[in-house]
Amino acid sequence: MYCFLSTMSLADICVISTTIPKMIVDIMTHNRVISYGGCLTQMSLFVLFVCMDDMLLIMMAYDRFVAICHPLHYQVIMNPRLCGFLVLVSFLLSLLDSQLHNLTVLQLTCFRDAKIPNFFCDPPELFKLTCSDTFINNIIMYLVGAIFGFLPLSGILFSY
Repeated sequence: MYCFLSTMSLADICVISTTIPKMIVDIMTHNRVISYGGCLTQMSLFVLFVCMDDMLLIMMAYDRFVAICHPLHYQVIMNPRLCGFLVLVSFLLSLLDSQLHNLTVLQLTCFRDAKIPNFFCDPPELFKLTCSDTFINNIIMYLVGAIFGFLPLSGILFSY
């Protein structure tokens, strides 16, 4: 359990660290503009760490399930090797989700403005600035969001 908690607290710190420093700089300079490269970097890191939080919740639910349903076998089942593997799997799934978000944004061809008037960047903000049709990109974004939203919810509910 402590392995998952420490990894989750690290992911939470990283989530905040992707947006707050830019916001503080924007407040100090009175400039609320983010470049396209900065936007892609921020969006990728933000989605990575938020999705990792969700995946770690699944792993913690499984850990709780094993602790309650198999208390005498807990040390054997949830050994440090398995915990490390589960953290790695949550990171890889989060990385996949993050890269899917980036690929949908990179599919956009032209933009009306090269600068985003906000300190936080996410795909709907970029879809507003594009000249091309974003219907397929919206469908992909909602489908990926539904899959990565349903997966943690179903894992947590299954553990009960």
